[in-house]
Amino acid sequence: MLEDWFKVVKDRFNVEEEKKPPFKCPRCQQSCSTEKIAENMWVCPVCNYHSRMTAQDRLEITADKDSFTEINGGLLTKNPISFPEYEDKISSLQEATGLKEAVITGECTIKGERCVIGIMDSHFMMASMGSVVGEKITRAFEYAGEKGLPLILFTASGGARMQEGLVSLMQMAKTSGAAAKFSEQGGLYITVLTDPTTGGVTASFASLGDVIIAEPRVLVGFAGRRVIEGTINQRLPDDFQSAEFLMENGFVDMITARKDMRRTLSHLIRLHKRGGVISPEKLTLCEEYGTERSPGEKEPLTPYERLQIIRNKQRPTVRDYIPLIFTDIYEMRGDRYHGDDRAVFGAVCRFGGMPVTVIAEVKGRDVYENKETNFAMPHPEGYRKAMRLACQAEKFGRPVICFIDTPGAYCGVGAEKRGQGEAIARSMYEFMRLKVPVISIVLGEGGSGGALALGVCDELAMLENAIYSVISPRGFASLLWKDPSREKEACNIMRITAEDAVELGVAEAVIPEPDEGAHTDVEKTAQNISEFLANSLKDKMEKDIDLLLDTRYNKFRKIGVFTEE
Repeated sequence: MLEDWFKVVKDRFNVEEEKKPPFKCPRCQQSCSTEKIAENMWVCPVCNYHSRMTAQDRLEITADKDSFTEINGGLLTKNPISFPEYEDKISSLQEATGLKEAVITGECTIKGERCVIGIMDSHFMMASMGSVVGEKITRAFEYAGEKGLPLILFTASGGARMQEGLVSLMQMAKTSGAAAKFSEQGGLYITVLTDPTTGGVTASFASLGDVIIAEPRVLVGFAGRRVIEGTINQRLPDDFQSAEFLMENGFVDMITARKDMRRTLSHLIRLHKRGGVISPEKLTLCEEYGTERSPGEKEPLTPYERLQIIRNKQRPTVRDYIPLIFTDIYEMRGDRYHGDDRAVFGAVCRFGGMPVTVIAEVKGRDVYENKETNFAMPHPEGYRKAMRLACQAEKFGRPVICFIDTPGAYCGVGAEKRGQGEAIARSMYEFMRLKVPVISIVLGEGGSGGALALGVCDELAMLENAIYSVISPRGFASLLWKDPSREKEACNIMRITAEDAVELGVAEAVIPEPDEGAHTDVEKTAQNISEFLANSLKDKMEKDIDLLLDTRYNKFRKIGVFTEE
């Protein structure tokens, strides 16, 4: 029984204080009392090392008190390839840890949110995945699917269990198949990578979460460091296979400290619940706002004058607007293939109480931010991150809101090698068929295909001074007239303003800015954006999805000017 296991593990720590060995941090080598490290959730108070935990300790700091009910606790390990002394090894570990195997699974609540949870314990044969571990993980997926509950798996493993041979290897396919079936049922699957997560677990269910969280600086990888260094005869970087290394390279959504894990998990469960409506307060604010609203009676600016406004170094970026428009913002990182392109921001958050997915091209506010975001010129991995998050939004029934602000897609050698053209084409393809409402807003520059990749939508709005163009005015003058100094002339004949876009059938709405530009009143501009979004989303969420898709297709189908005999 699970209670017996709890008692065995608790007894290890309920001895007299003078008999408790001090905790010595494996990373910084500093010592502290076991009591102090336990009170700090087994995180080193000196270097913040998130040390390995028993499954019981993990459960106690994650699940609500007395809410956990174990499932499939009676599965017992056998010896499929008659490995010598395997049964004895299992028996001794069961006695030492109080566990029957290297994972426990069950149902619980986390801050009141029901879920299915699985926790791997590296103290039991390094939580290697044999038949019982694979079966319990698979049954957890099936149970969560039957009950309509989200599934959270805390991974910690040395990989496949070699003592079970090929039978162990096949658990990778079994658990991956269970994850696929659960996803098709619309279930939310969150993986939390803890130290260490390696081998066949990394190469199966641990890497398949809708949301992948890692604790700080934990070891995550497929092949071990010594194996790799011996194979390639090179020393690997110190941060190789760390959580931070994985996030930088596009495989982890977020790194979350242990003390924040409960709050993060409960919020993510709530954000991924299907459906939702905009709060009445948000709608009341917006009742007088029409999507065809004109920017006012002020003297219109020339296209070149608008270009100068959006080039103003004080002009707000999407980073200024997002905290003013949305709440409960959880950034999602990476394309799961190559990297995390900081030129594209993605997040799950709330707009007026309704869960939404936000995807945005990011301009920097200074030289450091511009370097980080590559001057808002996305690489292929940026567009692939956008597609990943848009498809995830479809799975959970969330509308997608895109903010466009880019001079164009990056055209360097690396981008071409990784398929820039294919990434843009695939983005338009996926957004055209996305079965949730898609709203896009051009904040400043809408440059060529790099903008259009996020511009396939049900309704496009542009800030009053924004521009949308096939190429930059300077590029237009350089290519057509071989004279980049004629940029102003090009700007004034290209028809790139928000009003031009509405007249040409490309955009549906112009969002007003303060008289001198958005930089003079960021909060007012954000309020105008919120008003447009509230009315647009209310309209789109009420439409039948087939009608929405037909309308989206026909919006682009009818754009074009020609004669026909």
